[in-house]
Amino acid sequence: MAEETLKTTETPKVEEAMEVVSDLKAEKVSVEEETEKKNGSGDEAEKEIASSVSFKEESNKVSDLQDPEKKALDELKQLIQTALINHEFTSPPKPKEEAKPIKEEEAKPIKEEEVKPTLTDEKSNPESKTIEEGEEEKSEHSVETHEEEEKAEPTEEAAAVVCETVVVDEDGAKTVEAIEETIVAVQATTESVAETVTPAEEKKEEAGSVEPETTQPPEEVFIWGIPLIGDEKSDVILLKFLRARDFKVKEAFTMIKNTVKWRKEFGIDTLLDEDLGLSDDLEKVVFMNGFDKEGHPVCYNVYGEFQSKELYSKMFSSEEKRQKFLQWRIQFLEKSIRKLDFGPAGGVSTIVQINDLKNSPGPGKWELRQATNQALNLLQDNYPEFVAKQVFINVPWWYLAFYRMISPFLTQRTKSKFVFAGPSKSPETLFKYISPEQVPVQYGGLNKEGDKEFSSTDLVEEIIVKPTTKQTIELPISENCVVVWEVRVVGWEVSYCAEFVPDDEAGYTIIVQKTSKISSSDEPVICNNFKVGEPGKIVLTIENSSSKKKKVLYRSKTKPYSD
Repeated sequence: MAEETLKTTETPKVEEAMEVVSDLKAEKVSVEEETEKKNGSGDEAEKEIASSVSFKEESNKVSDLQDPEKKALDELKQLIQTALINHEFTSPPKPKEEAKPIKEEEAKPIKEEEVKPTLTDEKSNPESKTIEEGEEEKSEHSVETHEEEEKAEPTEEAAAVVCETVVVDEDGAKTVEAIEETIVAVQATTESVAETVTPAEEKKEEAGSVEPETTQPPEEVFIWGIPLIGDEKSDVILLKFLRARDFKVKEAFTMIKNTVKWRKEFGIDTLLDEDLGLSDDLEKVVFMNGFDKEGHPVCYNVYGEFQSKELYSKMFSSEEKRQKFLQWRIQFLEKSIRKLDFGPAGGVSTIVQINDLKNSPGPGKWELRQATNQALNLLQDNYPEFVAKQVFINVPWWYLAFYRMISPFLTQRTKSKFVFAGPSKSPETLFKYISPEQVPVQYGGLNKEGDKEFSSTDLVEEIIVKPTTKQTIELPISENCVVVWEVRVVGWEVSYCAEFVPDDEAGYTIIVQKTSKISSSDEPVICNNFKVGEPGKIVLTIENSSSKKKKVLYRSKTKPYSD
């Protein structure tokens, strides 16, 4: 699942790169040995990635946009307005009306030799027979009569009728009355046919002349609870789609229409309130925690949790389970997005993603790749420009190799959002973007779940202890109180002690915590308190006997007390 945040629209190329990494992982070389072999190149890779151009988030204020960007935004709004009026988002396009097909026998021109006996009003002359039916009974006299009537040049319609409705008696004499009656009947029949064979153009004109009784108002379309048009936050949403398509208006408009369609098909509105039953299992896999220094919410993705065979099987062992996991991931994202501020005046509408690759299953897990590929395709197609920064921590050597292979396929804009850090550099890298009081304890910070003494609003101080040196931290106290403090050395492997030193020179120093060596396997944060009855100071001493500098995090507060 780690490759989710790196994949681009060139899916086949990325998957091809993943196959190469899978082959690389299959070699019988341990990660530790390979890391040692690649130590130099790995450091160079991290430096190379770190030196890439940093992404600077653009302003969402219309007044800050360049003129071509303002023009593109206006054009997109016009296209959307027209689409809303025509109900193009939620209603399928109406099929064009087509003229009814005319039967072959109706469309065929009437010719003398082709007129069928069915036009004869046989009911009015039940005993009569047409020439065609009584061909053997024709006499010389009836043929001559036929020729004379042709010379009379009757109208085309009448001639056709007369030719086909001439009848003879048993003695060969023509019955005039029968002809007259037949002519009248056929004319009526012809008029009836003419009424049914109305040209398609005349029907369209008649239909077009009828005005609808009522006009439907423009439809309303919402994305993430915000209308596409008419709200002060609408421009922020439209700018996301425009930036995702390099301000190409028609492509951005198509992307919006596809997103609206997908949201309806996926059932986003009903999904928001649905209990999928996976929150307890995935609460340590994907979770929101704190904010970065610029106010962006921070989302942590802990891929190492999928090393659990039980959890892995529960999430990915079948297509049905993978679809359910996908629904949960989209639901989580939707809820997170709706907490963002889409206000045009400096609102925060993006998220910082922290991707922990420690013990990540890697690209060899086919089921995991299948699920994350589906998720990524949906995210890149329907959630544009929602990531301000992608920070990868505890990055193994093989992931850097993977990144190098797919890097040529990534845009500069995408690459500028990426930050990579190996295990030893992860806390330091996080602190560049997130204050220590906002970083969870497991990632080097002081943010503890259920902390009763401190919160994320209690600021943390930082100092550096150089190699083979000793550093002290003083917490002055001017009144009777209870002093509470906590301290953390990133990576520890130092000696630590705490004592109270009174201001009165005649007073006695009180040892609060005697000197002891703290290793990285000990409790990550040391918490302590001391009841002070006179002015003085708490002195914390950290002695670094290692060859590496150490970062120290600490904070304190006082609480009143009464005897």
